[in-house]
Amino acid sequence: MSPSASEAPVAEREPETAAPGVHGDRKPAPVHTRARRQATRWLTVVLFMLPALLLFCLLVLAPILIAGYASFFDWNGFGPPTDFVGLGNFQRLLDDPIFLDDLWHGFLIISLTLVFQLPAALGLAMLLNQRLRGRRFYRLVFFAPYVLSEVITGVLFSMIFSPESGLVNHLLGSVGLDSLAIAWLAEPSIVMYTVFLVISWKYFGFHMILYLAGRQGIPEEVIEAAAIDGAGHWQTFRHVTLPLLGPTIRISVFLAIIGTVQLFDMVYVLTGGGPVHSSETLAISMFQVGFRQFEVGYASAISIAMFLISLVFGLIYQRYVIRRDVEGAITVMGGRR
Repeated sequence: MSPSASEAPVAEREPETAAPGVHGDRKPAPVHTRARRQATRWLTVVLFMLPALLLFCLLVLAPILIAGYASFFDWNGFGPPTDFVGLGNFQRLLDDPIFLDDLWHGFLIISLTLVFQLPAALGLAMLLNQRLRGRRFYRLVFFAPYVLSEVITGVLFSMIFSPESGLVNHLLGSVGLDSLAIAWLAEPSIVMYTVFLVISWKYFGFHMILYLAGRQGIPEEVIEAAAIDGAGHWQTFRHVTLPLLGPTIRISVFLAIIGTVQLFDMVYVLTGGGPVHSSETLAISMFQVGFRQFEVGYASAISIAMFLISLVFGLIYQRYVIRRDVEGAITVMGGRR
């Protein structure tokens, strides 16, 4: 009796036909087909980027180029600029005591921010990360000032620090400290410190939320491992939490410094740059010179100086401070592909 098909030797079975392309036997695409696919891919990228590039050129590059061109002229803003002065406006910047004072004011605000505002925001973020009753309410209360516009904040605190009917002087008088009731926004020696208090009230919650988000991104297993090894709360914060919060802190410092260089509307509403330029910033000085004194060429030079300060600081900060954070993120992303 002949064996059945199921009993046939394995060697005598016909080999199965593999599906095309399953085992890598697919023929490579022609060169012109790959080039067409690559061109289509690039065309898609360009089409998606084109609206953003147009807006960037129109709203960023064009104003920078126009300001750079106008900075070489003694121009009042009416008609085409014709009185070419070369680098005269920039030489005037270096000799202008008001411009140098504006630089000092910015440096003062940055120093106070780094010494007081950001550490306090970090400490409060660590506190609100604990299991506290009503901590969501506290987070909302501290973050709420950031939602207000700079103009509203300026108007609010101009009334609070009013020398006659302001809340601050009223509270000082009610507790018998009338000698401390002064014109907080009219004294040249303290006006910048008053401005700093308003800035801190406005942006304190923003940095607190940044630190809180960074802290919640740290795995609890790491904190528990430090506690198991015998580390106390301060040791855990100093040697574990703080280093892991490094990228968040560096971004927070960067945003605080760049924001100080560009500070305008809130200070302008509060003090208008006064008294006698004692609270003026670079942006306020540019506005006063360009739109009040009609020296658009010199105001353009101030704007270019602001741009160069921000650009140079951003490049240096990215090169020596943020670079390792970006490289680490790229390495992690590359390893997950």
